[in-house]
Amino acid sequence: MYQVKETFYTLQGEGAQTGRPAVFCRFSGCNLWSGLEKHRAKAICNFCDTDFKGTDGPGGGKFIDAEQLAQHIFSFWPKTSQDKPFVVCTGGEPLLQLDDRLLAQLHHLGFEVAVETNGTQLPPQGIDWITVSPKGKAAVILTQCHELKLVYPQLDAMPDQFDHIKASYYYLTPMSPPKHTSLEQLYHNELTKEVIAYCLMHPKWRLNLQTHKLIGIA
Repeated sequence: MYQVKETFYTLQGEGAQTGRPAVFCRFSGCNLWSGLEKHRAKAICNFCDTDFKGTDGPGGGKFIDAEQLAQHIFSFWPKTSQDKPFVVCTGGEPLLQLDDRLLAQLHHLGFEVAVETNGTQLPPQGIDWITVSPKGKAAVILTQCHELKLVYPQLDAMPDQFDHIKASYYYLTPMSPPKHTSLEQLYHNELTKEVIAYCLMHPKWRLNLQTHKLIGIA
């Protein structure tokens, strides 16, 4: 059985796929934080601003098998589109649930499949786009991906600690309060200025802004 917090259709808001229409499937649960505020202070990842608890979100639910969930995800893709469907599996930690069976069903329906993971779990073979976002002291065992996206700064997860990870793109995302909703606010955030300075000194890294928050979409 698969447990999904929410499923929705929107534009990818960050990274190399920014602006691309995608179905997002947010799996319930994470191995770095319970999602409960009473556990946040002692969690490995204690800055998460995403609700991944339960299955009660829009498009969420419990799905008895891979075919049922794949069909559910496909139902969010525009019926009139002739383009290859694109799904982003996220969480929480999606690799706790995304397995060979579900990946095969999504590919059967024509999906290009992306995953956004903290890198502590090995993925099934054949995922089309892998984004690794290391968190705190969590040991990253996934050392090859398409993009490495690091929230900055993290005391136990700074950029130079991930030189061993092979990626096509390296992004730094300024850690900012969820209430920052405008481009002006983000630009004047001191952490954003720090990220800009770091990228200028280390050109392998690129500034990553969460454009979905800036323009007010999911």
